Amino acid sequence: MSSTPSPICPPAQPSERALLQRLIAGPVSGDTLARESGQTRAAVWKRIGLLREAGVPIVARPGLGYTLAQPLALLDADTILDALSAADRARMASLEIAWSIDSTNAELLRRPMPGANAEVLLAERQTGGRGRRGRSWQSPLAAHLYLSLQRGFDGGLARLGGLSLVAGVAAVEALRALGIEAVRLKWPNDLVVVDAAGLRKLGGILVEGGGEHAGPVRAVLGIGVNVRMPAPQAAMIDQPWTDLATCCADAPPTRDALAAALLAAWLQALDLFDQEGLAPFRSRYAHIDALDGAAVDIHTGTETLRGIAAGIEDDGALRVRVDGVLRAFHAGEVSVRREGTA
Repeated sequence: MSSTPSPICPPAQPSERALLQRLIAGPVSGDTLARESGQTRAAVWKRIGLLREAGVPIVARPGLGYTLAQPLALLDADTILDALSAADRARMASLEIAWSIDSTNAELLRRPMPGANAEVLLAERQTGGRGRRGRSWQSPLAAHLYLSLQRGFDGGLARLGGLSLVAGVAAVEALRALGIEAVRLKWPNDLVVVDAAGLRKLGGILVEGGGEHAGPVRAVLGIGVNVRMPAPQAAMIDQPWTDLATCCADAPPTRDALAAALLAAWLQALDLFDQEGLAPFRSRYAHIDALDGAAVDIHTGTETLRGIAAGIEDDGALRVRVDGVLRAFHAGEVSVRREGTA
């Protein structure tokens, strides 16, 4: 398999990467940056501003120059691959890391139909990251994990039913194995942490696909996990959220370690799903179900129904007891209703 950097970066971006790598190495003055890059102080200042706009926390300190306000490391393909078992590496056709891209999912969907070995794409930044129903996803540079995987399946589009839950179950289990015990899955594909205030979103999964009705199909699994949210991006989020830096008593896992753990979990889960479908994952979902027994509102697009969440059906549909009747929902927005609210 290959592990080469993605060629999809615009020509101007390598200088941004080199500048960020220089800042990662330690504080540096504007004069030194200008001399090393062969640019003017004004040009360096402009490049620093672009990195700040992208979400990199850079501060200027008297006597030190420019420095990072918090630790930061760029993704490394070899480190990720080295953390995977030989069996998991054999399940992959390629692993690439892009500097900046519209969406890792969208890029994979633009590529030819994959085979049974997975193609993996990560990015340091997404400029058009998407969540469910087309919502934007805050994707600051080198702050979070943005990862997509595509794999081919035989047997038509019907084979992919329930794959969002499979991806979610495997992702939550991987995070728990890294010590993030509080993470759970909110149907169908939100990674959340439950606290006294309710559910806080830690990450999200977007599964897309395409292909022939009864022939070869592709599944693209994309995940975004908040690792260390910069303050400017945090201010733009309009829902309860959290990040790994907040969840972990000690330092959060590195993004390389996080990527390797998620990839291993997904690669193995996809093989099992290919062989046995959703069935082996139902009991695993029950252990991490963030909605089990909760009062919820189901927003279907035409109406809002209230009930009590009661697990999932064999096909992955959400079960909700509405007015004493157990109903199944295959789609719709689900919000948890706090006790005492109208």
